Amino acid sequence: MKVLFIGGTGNISAASSRRAVERGIELHLLNRGKREGGIAGARSIVADISRPADAAKALAGQTWDAVVNWIAFTPADVERDLALFGGRTRQYIFISSASAYQKPLRHPVITESTPLANPFWEYSRNKIACEERLNQACRDTGFPGVIVRPSLTYDTVIPLAIGSWNDYTMIDRMKKGRPVVVHGDGTSLWTVTHSDDFAKGFVPLLGNEEAIGHAFHITSDELLTWDQIWQYTARAAGGEARIVHVPSDFICDVADKMGQGWMRGNLFGDKAVSAIFDNSKIKRFAPGFVATIPYRDGIARTLRWFEADPKRMRIVDGNNEMHDAILAAWDAKR
Repeated sequence: MKVLFIGGTGNISAASSRRAVERGIELHLLNRGKREGGIAGARSIVADISRPADAAKALAGQTWDAVVNWIAFTPADVERDLALFGGRTRQYIFISSASAYQKPLRHPVITESTPLANPFWEYSRNKIACEERLNQACRDTGFPGVIVRPSLTYDTVIPLAIGSWNDYTMIDRMKKGRPVVVHGDGTSLWTVTHSDDFAKGFVPLLGNEEAIGHAFHITSDELLTWDQIWQYTARAAGGEARIVHVPSDFICDVADKMGQGWMRGNLFGDKAVSAIFDNSKIKRFAPGFVATIPYRDGIARTLRWFEADPKRMRIVDGNNEMHDAILAAWDAKR
C-alpha cells in the first residue's frame, strides 16, 4: 500500500508514521524538510503544500492508496487538496479536531454523531467548515473522504490546559514549588491520549475503503480530572503541583487584558467542558484497538524526551507571566 502523509513528523503524526512503516506500508512524507530528525523507512518529498504549484510538481505522475493531511486548518486547504488529489487517491483522510464537538455539550458522552458547534473557538469552527466542504465533495463527486478527530494528544508536547505546550515552563515552575492555576474546581473530566495509542487506531484506517464517508475520534478510555493531570505531571517531574483553583471566566478575563484572547476558546471551547468519548466506532473499524499507555506513564516518557536535549527545555516568560497575573488578580479579588 502506497500512502502519502502531508506533514507526518509532528507531535501526533510521527507515531502514526512510525507505525505505518512498521506495518509494511510504503510511506511518503511531504513536508518542507525543516524539522530535525526523520522517520526511518519513510520516503521524503520536499515541497510546501501551501504552494499548490510546487506541490503539484513534486507529486506529478503519482497516485496513492491513501493521502492524509495532518496540517489542513481552513476550507481553503481542503479546496486545494480536492483539486490536487481528485482522481489520484483511493482515500483522503482529513485530520479534524474533537474540539469541533458541540459546546456546551447536551449529553455527557461524545459519539461521532454528537453535533458539531463551537461558538468559542475559531480554530474549531474552521475545522467544522473543512469537514462540511469535504462531506459535500463526498456527496457531490464521490471524493473518498474520511474524517478523524483527535482530542488532546501528546508525545513531544506537555498537555496542560494553561501554560506549557512545546516548552518546559510549567515543569520548571512546579519543580521550583511555584503555584499553578487549574481552571474551575479541578474536577471536570478529561481524556489525554498518547500519540502511540492514537496510532494504533489510526493506521488500520489507511486504505480501508469501508471507512470512506465516515468520521472517527480516536482517544484513550482513561478518564482523569484536571487536578489529576497536573498532579501526575508534577510527580513525573519530581515536583509538586501547588494547585490554585480559579474560575474559567476569571482566567479568560485576565488573559483578554493581556492580549491572549485565545484562552477563551482553549477553555470554554474545549478544556473547561468534561469530555467522555465513546470509542466504539473506531474499535469496530480497527479491531483490537485499545489505548494502553496511562497518562502517569506517558507523561514520564514525554518529560524524558524534553530532558534528553537542553534545547527542548525552553522557559517561556509569557507563560509564567500569565500564571502570575491570574494568581495576583485572584488573590486581590478574594
